[in-house]
Amino acid sequence: MTRQLPDLPVTAALPRLLEALDRGNSAVLVAPPGAGKTTLAPLAMLDAGWRGEGRILLLEPRRLAARAAARRMAALLGEEPGETVGYAMRMESRVSANTRILVVTEGVLSRMILDDAGMDGIAAVIFDEFHERSLDGDFGLALALDVQAALRPDLRLLVMSATIDGARVGTLLGEAPVVTSEGRSYPVDIRYRDRAADMRIEDATAAACRDMLAEETGSVLAFLPGQAEIERTAERLAGRLPADVDIAPLYGGLDGRAQDAAIRPAPEGRRKLVLATSIAETSITIDGVRVVIDSGLSRLPKYEPATGLTRLETVRASRASADQRAGRAGRTQPGVALRLWRAEQTAALPAFTPPEILEADLSGLLLDCAAFGVTDPAMLSFLDKPPAPALAEARALLVELGALDGDGRLTDAGEAMRRLALPVRLAHMVAEAGDRRAASELAVLLTERGLGGTAVDLDRRLAGFRRDKGPRAQAARKMAERLNRSAAQERPSGASSAMTSAGALLLLAYPDRVAKARGEYGRFVLANGRGAMLDPAEPLAREGFLVVADLQGRAQNARIASAAAITEEEIRQHLSGRLETATETSFDAERRALRARETVRLGAIRLAERQLPAPTGAEADRGLIAALREQGFALLDWGKGAAILRRRLAWLRSGLGAPWPDMSDEALTEALDDWLLPFLSGEASLARIDAQAISNGLMSLVPHELQRKINDLAPTHFSAPSGSSVPIRYDEDQPVLAIRVQELFGLDRHPSIAGGTIPLTLELLSPAHRPIQTTRDLPGFWRGSWADVRADMRGRYPKHVWPEDPLQAAATNRAKPRAR
Repeated sequence: MTRQLPDLPVTAALPRLLEALDRGNSAVLVAPPGAGKTTLAPLAMLDAGWRGEGRILLLEPRRLAARAAARRMAALLGEEPGETVGYAMRMESRVSANTRILVVTEGVLSRMILDDAGMDGIAAVIFDEFHERSLDGDFGLALALDVQAALRPDLRLLVMSATIDGARVGTLLGEAPVVTSEGRSYPVDIRYRDRAADMRIEDATAAACRDMLAEETGSVLAFLPGQAEIERTAERLAGRLPADVDIAPLYGGLDGRAQDAAIRPAPEGRRKLVLATSIAETSITIDGVRVVIDSGLSRLPKYEPATGLTRLETVRASRASADQRAGRAGRTQPGVALRLWRAEQTAALPAFTPPEILEADLSGLLLDCAAFGVTDPAMLSFLDKPPAPALAEARALLVELGALDGDGRLTDAGEAMRRLALPVRLAHMVAEAGDRRAASELAVLLTERGLGGTAVDLDRRLAGFRRDKGPRAQAARKMAERLNRSAAQERPSGASSAMTSAGALLLLAYPDRVAKARGEYGRFVLANGRGAMLDPAEPLAREGFLVVADLQGRAQNARIASAAAITEEEIRQHLSGRLETATETSFDAERRALRARETVRLGAIRLAERQLPAPTGAEADRGLIAALREQGFALLDWGKGAAILRRRLAWLRSGLGAPWPDMSDEALTEALDDWLLPFLSGEASLARIDAQAISNGLMSLVPHELQRKINDLAPTHFSAPSGSSVPIRYDEDQPVLAIRVQELFGLDRHPSIAGGTIPLTLELLSPAHRPIQTTRDLPGFWRGSWADVRADMRGRYPKHVWPEDPLQAAATNRAKPRAR
């Protein structure tokens, strides 16, 4: 068989590969794009003695690549797919009893191993394009290694890739030999064209396509991040291309026929412009392409454990991806690669695309591990271990869905969900729905992009899917029927009453994604606390409640990509066990009082509320303390006495330190439970707190032996020679006495406090209580500045006494001294 194979770059490496697999049970093949490894390596292994009658499984990361590889190998053998070479994937298969090479998508392997841990009839498993590091690929290899070690030492494992650390993979495979093919490719002229920051990627790509088609010969392959950008680029190019150019989109949501048409060579005399996602990076060759245009962007799934959402994030492509894309231009002839960024930006690109296992929802992996008898996935041999936080989130979800018990073991419900081969939330929906047929259709709709149209409203898409007569829709409906029958066999009756609307069904899958309108059309808040939006023109934007199946974009401006309407009655009926009724106490800052209400909530969503009488007693006291702690002491009516006491104590603390209590806002807030709470009286309003209670609370912070010293050290008033009792201010670093100057006549020592150790700052006032002078040396003032002050004041206040010698005058608080 090997002698009949075409001479491709990898051909020279095949003898070394076969020798490695004859001597051992594992190997790594590293070969560049276009070397022929995908088709020639499996065919070369057909005649290996160790194969016997066993099948060779070839794993591909995508359906398009699996179909293309099977068809290419079958053509080399002069056969049709389904004979010696076949393929099997979701919604499509070509397999017979004669099939010896079976090409499958990566997710198929784990299900095969879980259904038959001995892998009876399988001689070898080939992991192609392993550098893509999909979750299914990593998990499949971990399971296969476990099977090989425990049950099937004769099972051959071959990992193939173009851009991967072969030595690291070889170590994972038990120091397996690494076979390298140098490959053979044509030179590629790499050019750069910077895209302006405000220029949309579809505009830049469309302009580059027009230019390259005008300047270069051959077909063009342009890489864009997703379906939406492909469609917008095609719109911009419609009617603006040379007459001999056909546009061919290529993305995962297309049916198989459209994908196959995109990779077929252009008809004689015509050229092709293929607008593709990263689906065209590896595994396939599009004949005739000699020009590649790279937007430099990829769209990758990012799982958010906190919300349970996997969103698609547009990111910079890795250097490895950029190299793979550029290599497409040199597969069959010299080519050109135009990159839509500056040359110096290439060095800043990440080296590789992050392994999906580090970014993904791991609930499906954990469920399959439990079915395999492994409660801790870390026990398996992964190239990168699954992150512990993501595993913890996955375990919590599976326990909540009833798929795992408290010890992490698979339950009957979990086994039924696993056999449906759906994401765990959708598997739970199908297993538990009363109307399993509708649930199965909806599950297929959500896992097969593009079915039923592109409307946000899933009820509309479900109706469109049911009407669609196309081959892809017919195959999808057959798959839904198989899901329906499988679910019925596993669990004869659903746990929930019949539900036929998309919204009611989705409650079983995404109860945490119920969304309530925020009052502004298109604005919603989800039960998990996240905000989301819809275009106000979208019909669903006017609904009161939705169940969201898919969100796109970042948290601050996440856009609802698919959802269905739901009523509050349906939420209450189907999620009654999740609703929480609670009494909530809040503080009304305007009224300075507490209010109480009973609320019914689904997570962060408030479904209903009713007012209750204001709390009293200890509950009211705790509520007011919480309000003060959150909003500060400006809410309190301190009253004159409590405010002065606080300032006096603060001054004593600043001068004498501990144990005088700290009167700062921070300290008093921290100690609210100690000084204020015991003096509250169970009222719900701050206005009902007696200022005396505040003073008593502050005094409680002062050690008992110091309380009697407060008035001696920091008196509230000064007894003036005039007989007046004048208040002392403690709102400055130094205590201040503001007093009319006539009330100090005859006083030849400076007023002081704290046993005469702290002089007061005197703010001397005119008869009209306006400041005249500030001093901390009253005798010096009498003997110095008084003459100037007297001269000025006599003219202004002639009715008052202004003696030349104030030390000999009688103090007075009147305009003139009383007659003797």
